[in-house]
Order: sequence, then C-alpha cells, then structure tokens
Amino acid sequence: MADSLVLRALRGNARHLDLGGKKLRRVPKAVGRLQALTRLQLRNNLITELPAELQALDNLTDLNLGNNSLEALPEVLKHLTQLKKLHLFGNKLGNLSPSVLEGLGNLVFLNLNDNKLTTLPAEMDRLLELKYLYVNNNQLGSIPNKLCLLQHLCELHLANNNLRLLPHDIGYLTNLKKLSLPRNQIEELPEELSKLCNLKVLDVAGNLLTIFPTKLLELKLDELYYEQNPLLEKNLISSAQQNEVLSLQKIRMTSSTRVIPVRAFLCSYSCFNEPGHHYYGIATP
Repeated sequence: MADSLVLRALRGNARHLDLGGKKLRRVPKAVGRLQALTRLQLRNNLITELPAELQALDNLTDLNLGNNSLEALPEVLKHLTQLKKLHLFGNKLGNLSPSVLEGLGNLVFLNLNDNKLTTLPAEMDRLLELKYLYVNNNQLGSIPNKLCLLQHLCELHLANNNLRLLPHDIGYLTNLKKLSLPRNQIEELPEELSKLCNLKVLDVAGNLLTIFPTKLLELKLDELYYEQNPLLEKNLISSAQQNEVLSLQKIRMTSSTRVIPVRAFLCSYSCFNEPGHHYYGIATP
C-alpha cells in the first residue's frame, strides 16, 4: 500500500504525501525522489529510523513523525534545512542530538511531547526562528539557560515534567505569550517572570508553590492557573478587614500576628475585596 502511494506521488510530482497509519517500520527510499514535497506525514507507524535518501527533500517544510518508535533524532534531519514544522511526539527519545539541531535553524514549531527526555541540550539555542515549543509529558529536571536566547519564542509548554526551578534568564523571553508549567515540582517562581511584558497566559497549577513574587503583579495576564498548590491549602478565618495592603516583605518584617490580609497573600482573589462576607484573612502555620 505504501509503495503504491509513493509511486502515485512520483507520477504526479506531489507536494504532499500521507503515509500515516500504515504500520511502516521503514520509510520507502523512493520518497527521497519526491523533490517537490513540502509536507510529509509519517505519524502512527513503527518507524525506528529514516533513510539517508530523504536528505534530497530540499523543499520539505512540514514533517510529522509523531507516534513512532524513534529512540534518537534521525541524522538525516540535519539536512532538511527548510523544515518549519517538526512533530516528534509519542516516540522514545531519550536525548536530542546537538549536531541534528544545528541543521534545524528554520524551525518555527517543534513538538516533543510524550517522550523520555531528561534534559534539553544547550544547542537548542540554534533554533533561532522557533516560536512554539512543546515538551509536555517528559522527564525534564531543568531548562538550559540557553533556551532563554530564543527571542522569537511565543509559546513554551512544559507540563508534566520534573522541573523544580526556572532559570532566571527566562526574563529574556520577552515575546513569550503563553507559559505552561503545570504538574511539575516547582517550589519558587523567579521574579524575572515579571519582565515577560507580552505574557498573557501563565499556568503553574499542580506545583509546590507556597507564594508568588510580588513583582508578578506587574504582568498583564488574561489567564492565570495556580490551583493545586500549597498556597491554597489555608483555612479561611474571620477577622476585621484591613484596608492597608501590605507587601509580603513588610509582613515578614513587621507583622506579629499570624493573620495575613488575603489581598497581600493572594492578590488575584478579587472576591475577597468585595462586600457581603467577613473573611479577610488566612491562617498561616
């Protein structure tokens, strides 16, 4: 079936070829003769490697290798210098070859979801045109500082990893509009996040956060997700409303009570600032 599809594509000088879901273990070498090809779909197969013949696909801009059995980035990818979209989700990648990344400088979209990555190489900084990066459902323990050199990055998705810290250099990603970090092990957010002047969506749900840096109030977010963090595991108590909104720093220095104004601790809970109830504080341990 795959061979007949390739033969038909050769006869028609095809620009698109879909070999998805064909139970392929190997890609037919004849695909490399389709030099007009701009989009190649190879998702949902059993592919473990790519033939060297594919390096002749000079016009290929969109390659989908999702849901296969790749354990390493195929070396032939470094020759596909016109690639703009690369799907590698649902494979068995344990690392990313720096030499392959060096040839992918025109990538705009990279999907690495559902692999076995424990680190991202510093050579990620070679992906200078990258705008969308998905590395959800991996085993990342950290983010390389050089990732923060990707000035065009506007969406960064890192859900379901093992991240504990974010690099302070993340503040250099000034074009970032969406930062998704749910279900990690993050205990503290760097104040440098406040420099992300274009950030509209921040998702830090399901982490280990106990406090937000006060500088995050400078962000003009449209959406903020922070449920299932220890900072919400506090009991409401009755107290007199305090009009003065203290900074967290002032509270640590001056407060002798164990009741903190909610607006200082969880400024995003606007409902606490509305009339009709008598809850204005939370009890701290």
